[in-house]
Amino acid sequence: MSDKEVNLDIIVPDLTSSMPLPYADSGVQAGFPSPASDYVPESFDLNREIVRHPAATFYARVHGDSMIGEGITDGDLIVVDRSLEPKDGDLVVCAVDGEFTLKRIQFRPGAVWLIPSNEQFDPILVTPDKQFEVWGVVTHTIRRTDHR
Repeated sequence: MSDKEVNLDIIVPDLTSSMPLPYADSGVQAGFPSPASDYVPESFDLNREIVRHPAATFYARVHGDSMIGEGITDGDLIVVDRSLEPKDGDLVVCAVDGEFTLKRIQFRPGAVWLIPSNEQFDPILVTPDKQFEVWGVVTHTIRRTDHR
Protein backbone atom coordinates (compact mmCIF):
# COMPACT_ATOMS: atom_id res chain seq x y z
CA MET A 1 0.00 0.00 0.00
CA SER A 2 1.39 3.40 -0.94
CA ASP A 3 1.76 6.26 1.50
CA LYS A 4 -1.26 7.97 -0.09
CA GLU A 5 -3.78 5.31 0.86
CA VAL A 6 -5.68 4.80 4.08
CA ASN A 7 -6.65 1.29 5.08
CA LEU A 8 -10.26 1.05 6.29
CA ASP A 9 -12.05 -1.73 8.15
CA ILE A 10 -15.68 -1.54 6.96
CA ILE A 11 -18.45 -2.23 9.49
CA VAL A 12 -22.17 -2.33 8.67
CA PRO A 13 -24.32 -0.60 11.32
CA ASP A 14 -26.85 -2.81 13.11
CA LEU A 15 -30.01 -0.76 13.57
CA THR A 16 -32.29 -3.71 14.31
CA SER A 17 -32.33 -2.98 18.02
CA SER A 18 -32.50 0.20 20.01
CA MET A 19 -30.16 1.26 22.79
CA PRO A 20 -31.37 4.62 24.08
CA LEU A 21 -28.85 6.32 26.35
CA PRO A 22 -29.42 9.21 28.75
CA TYR A 23 -28.96 12.60 27.16
CA ALA A 24 -27.92 15.73 29.07
CA ASP A 25 -30.05 18.14 27.07
CA SER A 26 -28.84 21.11 29.10
CA GLY A 27 -25.35 20.55 27.65
CA VAL A 28 -21.96 20.14 29.26
CA GLN A 29 -19.82 23.22 29.82
CA ALA A 30 -16.37 23.20 28.28
CA GLY A 31 -15.55 26.49 30.02
CA PHE A 32 -16.53 27.31 33.59
CA PRO A 33 -18.42 24.55 35.42
CA SER A 34 -22.16 24.92 35.82
CA PRO A 35 -24.29 23.36 38.57
CA ALA A 36 -24.77 19.65 37.93
CA SER A 37 -28.25 18.31 37.35
CA ASP A 38 -29.35 14.95 38.68
CA TYR A 39 -32.34 14.94 36.35
CA VAL A 40 -31.73 13.76 32.77
CA PRO A 41 -35.14 13.85 31.08
CA GLU A 42 -34.24 12.76 27.55
CA SER A 43 -32.54 9.85 25.85
CA PHE A 44 -31.48 9.09 22.32
CA ASP A 45 -30.01 6.23 20.31
CA LEU A 46 -26.62 7.17 18.87
CA ASN A 47 -27.06 4.94 15.79
CA ARG A 48 -30.34 6.61 14.94
CA GLU A 49 -28.81 10.04 15.58
CA ILE A 50 -25.87 9.66 13.20
CA VAL A 51 -27.23 7.24 10.58
CA ARG A 52 -29.70 9.08 8.32
CA HIS A 53 -29.85 6.49 5.52
CA PRO A 54 -29.41 3.02 7.12
CA ALA A 55 -29.42 1.03 3.86
CA ALA A 56 -26.65 3.21 2.43
CA THR A 57 -24.47 3.78 5.51
CA PHE A 58 -21.45 1.98 6.84
CA TYR A 59 -18.85 2.58 9.53
CA ALA A 60 -15.12 2.32 8.83
CA ARG A 61 -12.11 2.31 11.12
CA VAL A 62 -9.31 4.54 9.87
CA HIS A 63 -5.75 3.24 9.65
CA GLY A 64 -3.18 5.85 8.70
CA ASP A 65 -2.47 9.52 9.31
CA SER A 66 -3.02 11.33 6.00
CA MET A 67 -5.98 13.24 7.52
CA ILE A 68 -4.53 14.31 10.88
CA GLY A 69 -5.00 17.97 9.97
CA GLU A 70 -8.75 17.25 9.93
CA GLY A 71 -8.49 15.80 13.43
CA ILE A 72 -8.92 12.26 12.05
CA THR A 73 -6.31 9.89 13.43
CA ASP A 74 -5.41 6.23 13.26
CA GLY A 75 -8.12 4.16 14.98
CA ASP A 76 -10.97 6.66 14.59
CA LEU A 77 -14.33 5.49 13.31
CA ILE A 78 -16.00 7.31 10.45
CA VAL A 79 -19.63 7.18 9.39
CA VAL A 80 -19.96 7.02 5.61
CA ASP A 81 -23.21 7.66 3.72
CA ARG A 82 -23.23 6.21 0.20
CA SER A 83 -26.54 7.91 -0.70
CA LEU A 84 -25.06 11.42 -0.61
CA GLU A 85 -23.72 13.00 -3.79
CA PRO A 86 -20.23 14.35 -3.05
CA LYS A 87 -19.82 18.12 -3.25
CA ASP A 88 -16.62 20.09 -3.64
CA GLY A 89 -14.77 20.06 -0.33
CA ASP A 90 -16.56 17.01 1.13
CA LEU A 91 -14.63 14.40 3.06
CA VAL A 92 -15.04 11.20 1.04
CA VAL A 93 -14.04 7.55 0.99
CA CYS A 94 -12.86 6.62 -2.51
CA ALA A 95 -11.50 3.57 -4.23
CA VAL A 96 -8.52 4.46 -6.42
CA ASP A 97 -7.07 1.59 -8.43
CA GLY A 98 -8.60 -0.90 -6.00
CA GLU A 99 -7.37 0.76 -2.79
CA PHE A 100 -9.44 2.80 -0.34
CA THR A 101 -8.45 6.33 0.56
CA LEU A 102 -9.99 8.97 2.79
CA LYS A 103 -9.52 12.52 1.47
CA ARG A 104 -11.18 15.88 0.78
CA ILE A 105 -12.49 15.94 -2.78
CA GLN A 106 -11.96 18.96 -5.00
CA PHE A 107 -13.71 19.35 -8.32
CA ARG A 108 -11.82 21.59 -10.74
CA PRO A 109 -12.57 22.20 -14.42
CA GLY A 110 -11.58 18.96 -16.12
CA ALA A 111 -10.05 17.48 -12.96
CA VAL A 112 -10.82 15.76 -9.68
CA TRP A 113 -8.31 16.05 -6.85
CA LEU A 114 -8.15 14.07 -3.60
CA ILE A 115 -6.54 16.27 -0.96
CA PRO A 116 -4.84 14.91 2.17
CA SER A 117 -4.65 16.88 5.39
CA ASN A 118 -1.05 16.11 6.24
CA GLU A 119 1.92 17.84 4.56
CA GLN A 120 3.77 14.50 4.34
CA PHE A 121 1.28 13.28 1.70
CA ASP A 122 0.77 14.50 -1.85
CA PRO A 123 -2.63 15.30 -3.38
CA ILE A 124 -3.91 12.69 -5.81
CA LEU A 125 -4.99 13.78 -9.27
CA VAL A 126 -7.65 11.42 -10.57
CA THR A 127 -6.70 10.80 -14.18
CA PRO A 128 -8.67 8.86 -16.82
CA ASP A 129 -6.25 5.91 -16.54
CA LYS A 130 -7.15 5.39 -12.86
CA GLN A 131 -10.02 3.22 -11.68
CA PHE A 132 -11.93 5.64 -9.48
CA GLU A 133 -15.13 5.47 -7.47
CA VAL A 134 -16.49 7.59 -4.64
CA TRP A 135 -17.79 5.11 -2.05
CA GLY A 136 -19.47 7.71 0.11
CA VAL A 137 -19.41 10.97 1.99
CA VAL A 138 -18.17 11.02 5.59
CA THR A 139 -20.85 12.48 7.86
CA HIS A 140 -19.33 11.91 11.33
CA THR A 141 -16.08 10.98 13.02
CA ILE A 142 -16.02 9.06 16.30
CA ARG A 143 -12.89 9.06 18.43
CA ARG A 144 -11.93 7.31 21.63
CA THR A 145 -10.54 9.70 24.18
CA ASP A 146 -9.73 7.36 27.07
CA HIS A 147 -6.55 5.95 25.42
CA ARG A 148 -7.09 2.46 26.89
